Amino acid sequence: MARQALAAVDLPAHSASADEPTLRDRVWLAQQWDAARMLARGAPRGALLVLDEVQKVTGWSETVKALWDADTAAGRDLRVVLLGSAPLLVQRGLTESLAGRFEIIRVPHWSWPEMRDAFGWDLDRYVYFGGYPGAAPLVDDEPRWARYVRDALIETTVSRDVLLLTRVDKPALLRRLLDLACAYSGQVLSYTKMLGQLQDAGNTTTLAHYLDLLGGAGMATGLEKFAGEAHRRRGSSPKLQVYNNALVTALAQRSFASARGDPEVWGRLVESAVGAHLLNTTPGTGAEVLYWRERNREVDFVVRRGDRLAAIEVKAGRRRDALPGMAAFDAAFHPGARWLVGGDGIPLHRFLERPAEDWLG
Repeated sequence: MARQALAAVDLPAHSASADEPTLRDRVWLAQQWDAARMLARGAPRGALLVLDEVQKVTGWSETVKALWDADTAAGRDLRVVLLGSAPLLVQRGLTESLAGRFEIIRVPHWSWPEMRDAFGWDLDRYVYFGGYPGAAPLVDDEPRWARYVRDALIETTVSRDVLLLTRVDKPALLRRLLDLACAYSGQVLSYTKMLGQLQDAGNTTTLAHYLDLLGGAGMATGLEKFAGEAHRRRGSSPKLQVYNNALVTALAQRSFASARGDPEVWGRLVESAVGAHLLNTTPGTGAEVLYWRERNREVDFVVRRGDRLAAIEVKAGRRRDALPGMAAFDAAFHPGARWLVGGDGIPLHRFLERPAEDWLG
């Protein structure tokens, strides 16, 4: 995407990546900056610098701050794009050192319209195979596709972007928690039940922290329960939710034909796809994705931004132990919009074509 932008703008540009086997340190960063400064010196409209995997440079944010401030003081016209695949570390560096100097452009998982337009996929294929463009050419060989997702995407993200760059005292527990989140995506599971499933003597605080780390890496998270009181939300059981359905199906190792032919399995995948779509389209909008459940009455997803509220039920995702809760939620909280996705409600393809904020009403 950055290369396409470089080709489209009429500016001299310099690009470099810290994702190389040789050491990348602050001196290397300053050298790349100087190369871009040289281009800007003779350009009437300045120049562009693109640095990829910047989070791998130790102390990158402090160095960038010093270089940027020096350019500002000298009146140099240099525009800088910093790319990073570890959102937690990039965010930390921005907020700690670069206050007031940056704009975040988030790049989420690919959406249904993007996968459809790029690869000609139908909706069922997107629901099962998810939104990883790099894996798309492999879907006709399902075992190979699943290995690619597990080895090249899941394992590298966990080992490179989470375990290597963030302190994790129980890495095996984090890996098992990700497996559990993928197996139960779209389902409410208490932390106590999680610990039982994971056969670990840890505590709920550790699990909540690890879910935050997995969420920061764009893999899986635990949605909070919607409630009027903040303390009730914090103490609630999370609803596990992946950011990409490929994580579910690649780990489950169940074929596309088998999943599509099982209404219960397919229903869970459809609900997970809706939740992933909401998660991927809310960052940066001020909206948050929640769920609601009282006894056995449930609303699959609740989207809130300020005082605007939307309740969303997924027709295909209803579980045997949960009853539709829209009427009860409506009576208690009076949402501005109430949506049924699938069945005689909004067609799934239409829902996935529009971002979460469009459904706030």
